[in-house]
Amino acid sequence: MAYGDNKGGYGDREMHKVTCSDCGKETEVPFKPSGDRPVYCKECYQKHRPPRRY
Repeated sequence: MAYGDNKGGYGDREMHKVTCSDCGKETEVPFKPSGDRPVYCKECYQKHRPPRRY
């Protein structure tokens, strides 16, 4: 694999298909969800993410 030729910066990590808890869109995440917490697509995660502190 060439440098920069990976999926969103995750390299060869196994991706898991999930349904976004907010909008219902199917997406993939680089971890296996445990089921006890919501999982969001990239767009919805940005809305739910806590603000950065500088």
